[in-house]
Amino acid sequence: MNTTIRCAVFGVGRLGMVHAENIAQKIQGAELVYVVASRPERAKKAADELGAKKWTTDPDVVFEDDSIDAVILVTPTSTHYDLIKKAAKHNKQIFVDKPITETVEQAKEVSALINETGVHCMVGFMRRFDPAYLEAKKRIEAGDIGKPLYFKGMSRDPGSPPEAVIKNSGGIFLDLCIHDFDIARFLMGSEVKSVTSLGSVQVHPFMHTYQDVDQAISFLEFESGAAADIEGSRNSTYGYDIRGEVVGTDGAMQIGTIRKENVTLLNAKGSTYENIPVFQSKFQEAFLIEMNHFIKCIQNNEKPLVNEVDGLASLQVAAAATEAFLQKSKITIA
Repeated sequence: MNTTIRCAVFGVGRLGMVHAENIAQKIQGAELVYVVASRPERAKKAADELGAKKWTTDPDVVFEDDSIDAVILVTPTSTHYDLIKKAAKHNKQIFVDKPITETVEQAKEVSALINETGVHCMVGFMRRFDPAYLEAKKRIEAGDIGKPLYFKGMSRDPGSPPEAVIKNSGGIFLDLCIHDFDIARFLMGSEVKSVTSLGSVQVHPFMHTYQDVDQAISFLEFESGAAADIEGSRNSTYGYDIRGEVVGTDGAMQIGTIRKENVTLLNAKGSTYENIPVFQSKFQEAFLIEMNHFIKCIQNNEKPLVNEVDGLASLQVAAAATEAFLQKSKITIA
């Protein structure tokens, strides 16, 4: 493997551009060679902006280029299955945005292929690399709150993606709440054994067409005996609100804030502070840390800390949550 990891980024949406910029400008030992997008004008524009040498609309061009070491897949979930299979078969190291695939069956298949080919696969659960969550994990493992008993998670988006995106998103539990399902597994140090979910449409009527909701709650039971409740919302017009709390036998750990900066303005009109507007702002540092970890793992031939095993486990929780909502019953994860 080359000391410099030659990369191709698939997808030039907001998150794809964050990863591409980090590789092109901020991570030592990484080089952005290709930008891949479905529309040629977008691929060329992104490549020009980031200084990438090449761009293409044909993924096979990248897979057949033996000089490319790694692919970063930030494409619609429906494309992950085929792209991961091609990447593994062409011996490309893989970074894929969550969820790893659309279905549990697909995830099991690509996991087997990843193990068979020996490539590394990292799944984009960036919260695990956020300094606040890492500090919480460290303190929990040190016993600062005793034995973890309960996790409360909250993911509130300022609004819903457009209907065309929701149509192919897999639903709120797969598209949004899966981040909390994964971080709950991480912080509690246990796998989820059952899920009960409820949801409703409060603001976006088109959700009914796709059996989706814009406000959801899931109750998780862990193999350790611990439990969790997780809220997913598309309705937080006040900002991007991601918070969590772990309650233990000897205390509690609160994680995250709505504040953009830890500054409060006091004047004659009262006190105010600015909210975080979008997810890129809140997790900017985490995105950089996670991509740097991916590159280092390739250079050192080490398995990423968040890999296809986590991708499958968290997808199983999200799929069970979706099934629980649709069937209005508790679902046990096999």
